Order: sequence, then C-alpha cells, then structure tokens
Amino acid sequence: MKVKTILVSQPEPETEKSPYYDLSENCKVKVDFRPFIHVEGVDSKEFRQQKVNLSDYGAVIFTSRNAVDHFFRIAEETRYNVPDSLKYFCISESTAYYLQKYVVYRKRKIFHGRQRIEDLMPLIKKHKGENFLLPCSDILKKEIPDTLEQNNIKFDKAMLYRTVCSDLSDLENVNYDVLVFFSPAGIASLFENFPNFKQNNTRIAVFGATTAKAAEQAGLEINIAAPKPEAPSMTMALEQYIKKSNKK
Repeated sequence: MKVKTILVSQPEPETEKSPYYDLSENCKVKVDFRPFIHVEGVDSKEFRQQKVNLSDYGAVIFTSRNAVDHFFRIAEETRYNVPDSLKYFCISESTAYYLQKYVVYRKRKIFHGRQRIEDLMPLIKKHKGENFLLPCSDILKKEIPDTLEQNNIKFDKAMLYRTVCSDLSDLENVNYDVLVFFSPAGIASLFENFPNFKQNNTRIAVFGATTAKAAEQAGLEINIAAPKPEAPSMTMALEQYIKKSNKK
C-alpha cells in the first residue's frame, strides 16, 4: 500500500531545515507532527519530600535540556542561589550551549560529552571528589546511573519532572498511513488515548531497540525501524520504505 500521510509523534521542528520537510517534498507525502508525550515539572513541595539539598552538590550532570530547565526552575522556587563555582557536566555540546539561557557560559565550569554517558565519564572522573547531582525525570535510562555507580561516582538523583501522556482525543477520527515513534512512552500514550487501537493498514515506524520492544509488547507489527546501517536516521528509513511502497 502506498504512503501518503505520516504522523511523527514529536513536536514540529523549530527550523525549516528539518530533514522531515525534505522527506515531504522529495517523496510527495504529507508529514504532520504531534507530541504524544510532554513533560510536567514536580512542584517544590514534592521536590522537598525527596530530601535533596541543592547546596550539598558541587557539580550537576545534565542529560537533556529539560533537565537544565527544571533544575533552574526548582532552584528559583526553593530560593536556592546557584553559585558561580558550580560545575556543569552535559551529555552533549548542544545541552551545554543551552546553559546560556541561565548562566554566563564563558564564566562557568562547563564540560560536555558527545551524546553518551560513557563519553562524559573521563571528564567526570577528573572531578571524582565532587558530590554530583543528577536531575532527571521519572523515566531515566538505566545505563546512566549504572555507569556512574560502576565508576564509583558519588551522586544523587533528583526527580524534577515527569513524562506524561498528551491528550490526543482530537485525532480519534484521523487516520495516517504511518505512525512514527521514538520512545516506549509514545507507544504507551497511543494506547492510553485509544485503548481499542487496531493497527489494520497503519504502518508503524520505531526508532531504537527499547521503542521496538515496547511496540512488539503492545502487539504492534513494526514495518519501519531505525537506526540501521543502511538507515541511521528515521527520515532515511522512512524514505527508503516510501520509495519501495509507492513504486507499486
């Protein structure tokens, strides 16, 4: 069956240079965006119940922009004056640069990896004497705390935000040829919003092994998967599938 419409379960790209727009134009398909999940911050009362005192930490590990936003939000709500001496260890360069929203970048001790916690570990080990704080959501990749523990890093987790299902009720009578998912939470949101969802002729695209596992456990048939050697990105995987399907 031909592909004419795609729904990507993420927010619409902020830049016109997104590969999804190229995909739409090159393959003559309609691509829509709709986040199936969103983030909500915990309030200061719930944060205090975790018995985490921000002033006890000399370093913070940021794994996402959300972690950055909610760390500074909770600091403000609890009237914690973030010291200039605080060290920031960021999972990626883009997360590190995002800190400019809150601090004068060149005047702070900011370190970053390439995208994985393993890349950041050599830098963290150089400051092993610090007490690290790991701001996170209720959904945290197990490999992050596991890697820190394996390297005997002294750290505490602070759950500052949670991932919740978005309301998708307005999509009830809207059908797409392809649904694209990037996390198990996105799969969970689909069935929370539409408990009686039947795949029928809808093609399912998934990114990553954990998303694929969640889709299979939910009884979905996976038609498009990334990353793969021949398709390291989701847009490449979609393009290859569409060209093959639309030839028929």
